[in-house]
Amino acid sequence: MIHPTAVVAKNAEIHPDATIGPYCIVGEYVHIGAGTELVSHVVASGHTHIGDRNRIFSFTAIGNEPQDLKYHGEASRVVIGDDNTIRENVTINTGTEGGGMETRVGSKNILMAYVHVAHDCQIGDEAILANCATLAGHVEIADGVIIGGLSAIHQFVRIGRYAMIGGMCGINKDVSPFCLVSGGYRAELTGLNLVGLKRRGFTLQDVKVLKQIYRMLLQSNEALASRIEQARPIVHDNPHAVEMLEFVDSAQRGLVVHKRDAG
Repeated sequence: MIHPTAVVAKNAEIHPDATIGPYCIVGEYVHIGAGTELVSHVVASGHTHIGDRNRIFSFTAIGNEPQDLKYHGEASRVVIGDDNTIRENVTINTGTEGGGMETRVGSKNILMAYVHVAHDCQIGDEAILANCATLAGHVEIADGVIIGGLSAIHQFVRIGRYAMIGGMCGINKDVSPFCLVSGGYRAELTGLNLVGLKRRGFTLQDVKVLKQIYRMLLQSNEALASRIEQARPIVHDNPHAVEMLEFVDSAQRGLVVHKRDAG
């Protein structure tokens, strides 16, 4: 299933069930799994592993060297899981020695047109990155995250599980799990991602506890260490609340916090 106009290196590993469409270029260190389709004009280069049943659309470039002056040709990798949809003009750069040598995209993600995934980024499963979402280097995106169109994520930022980032947001601090963010360049939290949590099967009790922890950790003006200590007795019997507390406690870049009322 390789189109005659495609250029495929002889050492590339292409599963017999994969489809390589017109004018695609596949490098010699690339692995493409069963059922994966490169629709047309896709470039897969470098040390790139693409799993099964992915659909990759035109003019996407995967595995090219990163836009990082510290990169010196090391044999770093891009690893992509299964069942992803990667739309037109997406770029996914390889990792670097200073960032763990690997850029990773999990499974069942949707990367819409013009998404950029920079070197050493780590994307979990079932995330949705809308058109022109941009990840700088070393960004961590947990499972089920939604990032709106034209949003930009600063290097080394973490986005927690099931968080949702509105369109045209600039994110330069960590975003806690289960939260909503909006506000453009100076983005702030606006509450919990209640619709997303309901769709994921969170119970009313889960939401009640998370609201309480949210107010304590992300809406208070007290010192962070004090807020964390106050929250510990509340979270011990709810794994989602524990997850939020541990995320906040481990933040290295600071946290996006709740929108403060005017005046």
